[in-house]
Amino acid sequence: MSNNRIQSAMEKNEKTASFRDDDSEKEPEINYRGVKAMPFIIGNETFEKLGAIGTLSNLLIYLTSVFNLKHISAVTLINVFNGTTNFATLIGAFLSDTYFGRYKTLGFSSITSFLGLFVIALTAVFKKLHPPHCDSKDISQCIGPTGWQMAFLLSGFGLLIIGAAGIRPCNLAFGADQFNPNTESGKRGINSFFNWYFFTLTFAQMVSVTLVVYVQTDISWSLGLGIPAIFMLISCFLFFGGTKIYVKVKPEGSPLTSVAQVLVASIKKRRLKLPEEPMKSLFNYTPHKSINSKLPYTHQFRFLDKAAIVTPEDQINSNGSAANPWNLCSVQQVQEAKCVVRVIPIWAAAIVFHIAISQQQQFVVYQALQSNRHLGTSNFQIPAATYTIFSMLSLTLWIPIYDRIVVPLLRRITRKEGGITILQRMGFGIFLTVASSFVSAFIEKRRRKLVFTNPALGLHSERGLVSSMSALWLVPQLSLAGLAEAFCAIGQVEFYYKQFPENMRSIAGSFLFLGMAASSYLNSFLISIVHRTTEKAKTGNWLPEDLNKGRLDYFYFLVTALGIFNVVYFIICARWYKYKGSDDTSSVTLEMERKNVEKHFV
Repeated sequence: MSNNRIQSAMEKNEKTASFRDDDSEKEPEINYRGVKAMPFIIGNETFEKLGAIGTLSNLLIYLTSVFNLKHISAVTLINVFNGTTNFATLIGAFLSDTYFGRYKTLGFSSITSFLGLFVIALTAVFKKLHPPHCDSKDISQCIGPTGWQMAFLLSGFGLLIIGAAGIRPCNLAFGADQFNPNTESGKRGINSFFNWYFFTLTFAQMVSVTLVVYVQTDISWSLGLGIPAIFMLISCFLFFGGTKIYVKVKPEGSPLTSVAQVLVASIKKRRLKLPEEPMKSLFNYTPHKSINSKLPYTHQFRFLDKAAIVTPEDQINSNGSAANPWNLCSVQQVQEAKCVVRVIPIWAAAIVFHIAISQQQQFVVYQALQSNRHLGTSNFQIPAATYTIFSMLSLTLWIPIYDRIVVPLLRRITRKEGGITILQRMGFGIFLTVASSFVSAFIEKRRRKLVFTNPALGLHSERGLVSSMSALWLVPQLSLAGLAEAFCAIGQVEFYYKQFPENMRSIAGSFLFLGMAASSYLNSFLISIVHRTTEKAKTGNWLPEDLNKGRLDYFYFLVTALGIFNVVYFIICARWYKYKGSDDTSSVTLEMERKNVEKHFV
């Protein structure tokens, strides 16, 4: 009797497999356009970034000078906006991967972002939408915004948050979707796309913090905020212009549910003993028409394997799937969950990387304000906020050199697709943040020494005395920070895209922004701790408004020490990490599947 049941099950599996083969033959072949789709996608991303960054880069000044908000209120509003925007990417990614797909999500989010920028631009155009102009230096003497004026402004912020929630996690994955991942040219195209994406992003930042900011502050806020809205409108037209040639990956339902099922099932079966030969004993089933690649068994996180242990209470459907996936999961599901869990330690190292990068963007402006910003003997002074361009410039110049010269050269030596592994690229970027912080400490020490021994005569700053040291001495630390981003930030995006299961690539895209959000909160916590612990110390507060009275160099040394610990931690994680698809045992064979069927039906 049992032999008949086994034979019947085998026949059902053969019929199911035959049906799947016939069904797959009817599926239309995907026409990957690759580079041909890039003018629409790269153009869309460039103008989208010009629009978003053009508005947000000078938002603090707009809120204090036009809306008459107190500095602390404006900073709080911007911090809440930035934090909410970065965390909202996880929601947008979930909706994209589960329900709408990346094309629809990007289309809706692009229109929403345009409406948000348009609403904010209207607050500058019409006088009734912002408070009356105030010339008083004491902001408390100015008339603040009314309730409905703030509501109108916040509605623009809300639309921008919704737009960013869909655009940020999806645009990279959508661009990579246009290349065939199964061909050598497609794989190289994906690698190059990540590089050129950051190239256009940095280019947009450079234009925004120079030309657009100049128009906003020196010509007109109405025109300066209208230009980004126009950029975003052009971005929408470019995106929808390529609709006919895009590859549109359909969503497969909630990918997070599958991960949750593995966790729940493994907890329920935590007291069960793992079999000696898990590959031959665990439940093996691959869903029909799944876009996810077949993953081999790995020995990491073996406690999750218990989710695939078959018990007498578990029931199997006629098509081979588990009747209750919250009690029994397939080996494939378990391996996909392992992919997600394995990424988290690497992601944690990236948080400290973002903290180090944010220090360069945050304190370098204050260092420049108290340094000699004149170009040679001329009277022209480089604006303090403009010095951050040097990090953007080093990133922009390095990307084409790396993509077109360094990678092909390394590829010939190492025989690896990207020249070096993704983790090697990220690790080198993390190391560069240590070098950048270390150099920053010595530059600040020099600046502070000269301000007391040789102050700049005739130069004044509201923050305190100005050092005779040229602010161009800040360029090396900024250049190193830009190179660090070129290696680690781009490496992160590529790493998340390739290491997450294929049906979670939008969620993978949100991980970069989740790391940035976490780093912003941890960075604020670090600075507050330094303030509280040093203000009563003999050295005094390390981070006062007047840098000459503080010890910013000590703070940079602290960040350097954290960076060194982070490098060691990352190396340990990188040596432990197993790339998706790499196995430490042989693949599941048809004989194993036959034995599984016998165990399930005998």
